[in-house]
Amino acid sequence: MRLPHARSLFYGTVLLCGSLLTLACGSDDLEASGPATRDDATLRTTDLGEVVGSLTPSGAHVWRGIPFARPPVGERRWRAPEAPAPWQGTLEALDHAPPCPQFATFAGGPDGVGAGEPYGKEDCLYLNVFAPAFAANEVPAGEARLPVMVWIHGGGNSIGDASVYDGGNLAQSRDVIVVPIQYRLGPFGWFRHESLRQDASPADASGNYGTLDLIQALHWVKAHIAEFGGDPGNVTVFGESAGGTDVYTLLLSPLANGLFHRAIVQSGSPGVRPASEGEEPGAQEPQSHNTSTEVVARLRESGAIGDGEPLAAALRSLAPQEILAGYVGERGLGMIDMPKVFRDGFVLPAEDPYAVLANGTYNRVPTIVGTNRDEQKLFQVFDPELVQSALGVPLWVRDWSTYDRQADYGTKFWKLAGVDEPARSMSAAGGHAVFAYRFDWDEEPDFLWLDFSRLLGAAHAFEIPFVFGSFELGPLTAIGFDESNAPGRLRLSEQMTSYWTEFARTGDPGRGRDGNLPAWARWDDSRPTAGRFLLLDTEADGGLRMSADALSKEGILEQLAADQRYSSASERCAELERIAERRGQLDAADFRRGGCIQD
Repeated sequence: MRLPHARSLFYGTVLLCGSLLTLACGSDDLEASGPATRDDATLRTTDLGEVVGSLTPSGAHVWRGIPFARPPVGERRWRAPEAPAPWQGTLEALDHAPPCPQFATFAGGPDGVGAGEPYGKEDCLYLNVFAPAFAANEVPAGEARLPVMVWIHGGGNSIGDASVYDGGNLAQSRDVIVVPIQYRLGPFGWFRHESLRQDASPADASGNYGTLDLIQALHWVKAHIAEFGGDPGNVTVFGESAGGTDVYTLLLSPLANGLFHRAIVQSGSPGVRPASEGEEPGAQEPQSHNTSTEVVARLRESGAIGDGEPLAAALRSLAPQEILAGYVGERGLGMIDMPKVFRDGFVLPAEDPYAVLANGTYNRVPTIVGTNRDEQKLFQVFDPELVQSALGVPLWVRDWSTYDRQADYGTKFWKLAGVDEPARSMSAAGGHAVFAYRFDWDEEPDFLWLDFSRLLGAAHAFEIPFVFGSFELGPLTAIGFDESNAPGRLRLSEQMTSYWTEFARTGDPGRGRDGNLPAWARWDDSRPTAGRFLLLDTEADGGLRMSADALSKEGILEQLAADQRYSSASERCAELERIAERRGQLDAADFRRGGCIQD
């Protein structure tokens, strides 16, 4: 579904680089429909069969829609993925695979699918491979093979797909192999129920099917990426938002040990739930919604499942849209509020993830962790209490002081959970280095009466085009990226791709691929006045530089308690309640420390 022009302009701005970039409206606008033209120079022979791809606009080779697992349908639903079957003849990998089942967002899905409606297919476990253009007899081999960067998309682990991410520019300009992957989403990727554990293997009983898909994709990379010029001994996993959280799960999972060699977490956190919360809300988090017990009860009430049927078989017999119908809540953003990613004790450790990082019992590899300076603003744009809108289009911010302070503290706790606490824990555990960043670019142009540099700023996921080195987002490009900000953002993107790919090559971003950037130092708490994280910004706003600032929960709470933008304890209480709902980990003492002092 395409939106009317004015409305699509606004949503394009928000979707431009957000976690919502993976939505179908983005892919509709970014690429022409239908498969690309076959290029015989891309013919490669793998153990599974021959495969041929096409050229990207940047001149890179790309193979789209290569299966890395058997279709997880029928009896394979809610089971660990299986290795793909060999194919006969030559696989023409020219078109994107279908997205996994999910709800369409406010911007709609494919043509004819409206907001909140389900779309996608369960046969969705495919990946794309982008590589520099090499003739078949010139594909790098042996020590000449290129670093591999496996991308995990965001979307709350319940929306998104690989089609939006064009790795061609990054591959062609920086001599790397880029592999965006798909994985089961929402209730198909994370679903724990007693009926599914009967006579099941530990993997099948885990409920972490989406996590297992990521691990299976890495097995495919290890077995087959050499045929595309990639080095299976030098694999970097990188992802944003929920994809960043998924990178943390790969660091935590013993099943992923040895399958990757560097990790980059963009705006993610190690938010792994106790296994019990998959079925019933935990005592510490009563706000959990859509547990499997609640969903099964709704499916019984609706008649989708009969009382006398064996439950596991009945659940596996339902159509994807029937299962999605069992989930309730706001669907405007497509994402499902449900328990996901469980400490099952097999795929992921049963212990608290921060404790696992601190005691060093994770997959210790060089790691980059980072967030954006204004993460929370992307979501505040949709909050009617903060922004006056008409037909979903923002007209003005109701009160800038409230808007800015909510963004300030929401983002600080986001960084604390995703960067400072994990970096502190991993550094203390010893072993490989941890590097941290904060992305500060906020030079969006004004649009009509809206100042997007303040409304969104360095919002959630705005770093993605900079990392991929591509701002060609079809007709939406000029909304966020115009000629006025081109020199600065193009230079910053060049610097970021230089750091990212030098890290992928060596495990240390150092001074970038060409050795001419400021040194990116590792996180080191033993030197409190030294720089802990790199600020990523244009020269006009201070440029690349290390910062010694570090966050702690106590420090943030004390700052909030003294913040004069709050006029009363009740306002501070409300702020802390919002933070606790999003991030948890606040107790009564924290509320008091944050200035929530009740009479």
